[in-house]
Amino acid sequence: MKNYFDTPPEKDRKGKDSIETTATDGLRFFQRGLGLKKEVQEILKREYYSDLVEYLRAHDFKLTMEGTTVHLAREFGFCYGVDRAVDYAYQTREKFPDRRIFLTGEIIHNPHVNQRMLDMGIEFLGGQYSNGTDHDDLSEADVVVLPAFGVSIQEYEGLKQRNCILVDTTCGSVLNVWKRVTYYARNGYTSIIHGKYFHEETIATSSQALKYPDGRYLVVRDMQEAQAVCEYVLAGGDKQAFLKRFENAVSDGFDPDLHLQKVGVANQTTMLSSESLAIADKLEAVMQKKHGSKNLDEHFLTFDTICSATQDRQDAVLDLVDKEKLDLMLVIGGFNSSNTNHLAVIAARHVPTYHIADPGCLLSSDEIKHKRIGSQEIVATTGWLPHGKAVIGITAGASTPNLRIGEAIEKILVYRGVDLNKVIA
Repeated sequence: MKNYFDTPPEKDRKGKDSIETTATDGLRFFQRGLGLKKEVQEILKREYYSDLVEYLRAHDFKLTMEGTTVHLAREFGFCYGVDRAVDYAYQTREKFPDRRIFLTGEIIHNPHVNQRMLDMGIEFLGGQYSNGTDHDDLSEADVVVLPAFGVSIQEYEGLKQRNCILVDTTCGSVLNVWKRVTYYARNGYTSIIHGKYFHEETIATSSQALKYPDGRYLVVRDMQEAQAVCEYVLAGGDKQAFLKRFENAVSDGFDPDLHLQKVGVANQTTMLSSESLAIADKLEAVMQKKHGSKNLDEHFLTFDTICSATQDRQDAVLDLVDKEKLDLMLVIGGFNSSNTNHLAVIAARHVPTYHIADPGCLLSSDEIKHKRIGSQEIVATTGWLPHGKAVIGITAGASTPNLRIGEAIEKILVYRGVDLNKVIA
C-alpha cells in the first residue's frame, strides 16, 4: 500500500468508530471529524503554513523594505469551513489507508489542494479531476468524502443506497442556508437563490427546496436577473420568454404566474454579499408593492444567510483600499473560485487588480498571467509591477492556502530586490 504521508499512519484505531460515527439506517457516516486531528496536524502545517504570512500577521499585516510596501488584507485565505474540509480529508486518508477514497467533486476550488487529494490517492467521481470512475462503480467498502459545498439530496440518497462510508465536510454556513430553503419549501414559499445555477453549492441548495411537494426554486445570477423577476411579479409578461431565460435555473414544472406569489430569499454563500442583500431588499419592496404591507409576511420571507467569512474577506478588501494608497492589488485563488472572483471585482473598482491562480502566474518582474476581471479570459500582461517605490495590496480567496499566499509575496519581494533573509531571521 502506498504511503501517502511522510510518517506511517497509526494502526491502532480501536474505539474510533463508536465515538465518531453516526449510524443512520445502517449508514457509516462521519460528520464531526474522525478523531485524528492531532495525527494529521503536522502534515497540514507542512503543506499549508507560511512563515512569511505569519510574520505579516504579527506585524500589523504590513512589511516595508527597500522601497516596497506590502499590505496583507486583515481577513484572507482559508476560512473555517475550508480548513475543516481539508482537515477531514486528511483524517480520512489516515483512518482508511487501505481503502478506496473518493470525493464527489472538487473539495474546494483550489487546484493545488485538489491535486494534493490526487497525490494522496483520493479519486474524484466528477469534474475535471475525475478519471472516469462514477457512482455505479462504488461498493460499501469504499469511502466517499462530501465536499465543503455539500451535495444534492439526489446524490446523497444514491450514495446512501450503496451503503458507502461517508465523510461529510459540508460547511456550516451552507447548512444554514439549507435550513432556510427547507423552511421555505415546507411553508409553500418558492426559494429565490442568489447564485450560479451550475455551481456545486447552489445545485445542493436548490435540491433542498424539493423536499416538500410545494417546494420550488429559481436561481438569479445577479441584480439584472433579479430585476427581471421583479418586473414579472409586478406586471406579468411573456411566460415562455421568462421560462426560456431561466430554463436552467428553475425547478421542474415552474410556473412564474403561480410560483412567484410567495417567495423566500437565500443565497450561495460565496456571492457578493452586498448584492445578495440588495436583491433581497428589491424583492421585498416589490412584494410589498404588489400585496401590501399588511400581507407582506404571507408573500415574502428572508433570513440573513450571508456567510460571515465571505463578508469578512470582502470587507477587509474595502478597508484596505480605503485606508491605503495602493499601486496595485493582487488577488490569489483558483480561477473557478466564486469568492475569489468577487474579491477581485471589489478591488478592481478602486485600484489596478490582478487575479492570479497561484505564484506560478507571476512569470517575471515584467509579466503576469491573470484572469481578466469579470471575464473567463486568461491573459498575460506586461508592466504589471511598478518601478521605483511601490505599495502592493494582497488578498486571497477562502480556498487559498497560506503557503501559496506566502510564496506569491516572496516572489514579489525577490522581484523587487528585497533580501528575504532580512525579513524573517
